[in-house]
Amino acid sequence: MGLGPAAQLTTALLETNMKLISFRHLGRCSYGVVADDDRVIDLGASPSAPPDLKSALAQDAIAVLTAQARDSLDLNQVELLPVIPNPDKIFCVGHNYEAHRRETGRAKVDYPSIFTRFADTLTAHGAPIIRPTVSETLDFEGELAVIIGKPGRHIPEAQALSYVAGYAPFNEASVRAWQWHTQQFIPGKNFPQTGGFGPWMITADELPDPASTSVTTRLNGQVMQSQPTSEMIFSVPVIIAYLSTFTRLSPGDVICSGTPGGVGAKRTPPHWMKPGDVVEVDIPGVGLLSNTIAQEGADEQEQTR
Repeated sequence: MGLGPAAQLTTALLETNMKLISFRHLGRCSYGVVADDDRVIDLGASPSAPPDLKSALAQDAIAVLTAQARDSLDLNQVELLPVIPNPDKIFCVGHNYEAHRRETGRAKVDYPSIFTRFADTLTAHGAPIIRPTVSETLDFEGELAVIIGKPGRHIPEAQALSYVAGYAPFNEASVRAWQWHTQQFIPGKNFPQTGGFGPWMITADELPDPASTSVTTRLNGQVMQSQPTSEMIFSVPVIIAYLSTFTRLSPGDVICSGTPGGVGAKRTPPHWMKPGDVVEVDIPGVGLLSNTIAQEGADEQEQTR
């Protein structure tokens, strides 16, 4: 007896590389595999499935869940969530492209510059990035995000890529005025809903060498940043080895690997994102992340009219 259409679809997925998403459908949060660019195999539908994509990565359950899955949904009918909505840790690497280091006037360093983001700063593909009321200095930063797939400490550089579950586009939007209050970046990097993350993560086998692609950021269709990832000062393996020396990396942890030159803050005059703008981060072979810019409190103001 032949396989049914759903089973044929999941079998085909197991023979190819995957795009993994987190989503909400009819009030239920789940995760799954994008199929044929317009369907999603709901991996979280099984009663025995791990509760979220981070847990599924931790249990190395994606292949088994995909083989068992029988239900698919229309991708256009689900609400995308940030790829990993609940990472334990989000690491960001500052000034990791030579062009960006030069435009900021930063000195060359021997080690990566690391700061952190919080999970509530994340926003999904298609959802707004929020400009806060306290500042108009909202800047774009297109980046390649690295998602960790298995736990590790003191990871050798030569083995680092084996700890990667996949890659996704990230927009590490920054409120520059708050970033510049002191030498500590964290305030300017942690306003709610300023970190675009999605639409999906590709599995690591789709991008065997993360230095083989490029990052392009467009604002209202105009290219603002564009640089090959081979021009990172510290490569993805170097970053993973460095991070894992001072902390234990866990499945679902996110590493934002740095932004190319061309940020709005260093243009003359500065070019800030404003409500109504559309910003895209395009990484060939990985995905296209798109977000609109919205003003904090705009929904509440609309409701009171």
